[in-house]
Amino acid sequence: QVQLVESGGGLVQAGGSLRLSCAAFGIIFSDNVMGWYRQVPGKQRELVARITPGGSTNYEDSVKGRFTISRDNGKSTIYLQMNSLEPEDTAKYYCNAVHMRHHYNPDLGSWGQGTQVTVSS
Repeated sequence: QVQLVESGGGLVQAGGSLRLSCAAFGIIFSDNVMGWYRQVPGKQRELVARITPGGSTNYEDSVKGRFTISRDNGKSTIYLQMNSLEPEDTAKYYCNAVHMRHHYNPDLGSWGQGTQVTVSS
């Protein structure tokens, strides 16, 4: 059974930093594209950042230069370092794991329960 366990969310002032972690269980981690998505009430879930098994990354435009995604294959864990946080970054952040053969559709993979990030102005 696949399980993705997120941690690291919280309340922070604008300009501050947070680091999210997602530990994966029940998957062959090195076969999976891992990603962070976020969602606010009433809006669709959106991609924040993704990282392939080989370490290639892509980011949503508004977080480029502020957020960094990384992975530790030995620990089956990914991280999202978030710097210069803005109130617009407030959302619930979800971890996703999808086998690389299905990389085009994260809904064919697994989701974590989410962790709330709130940025105050």
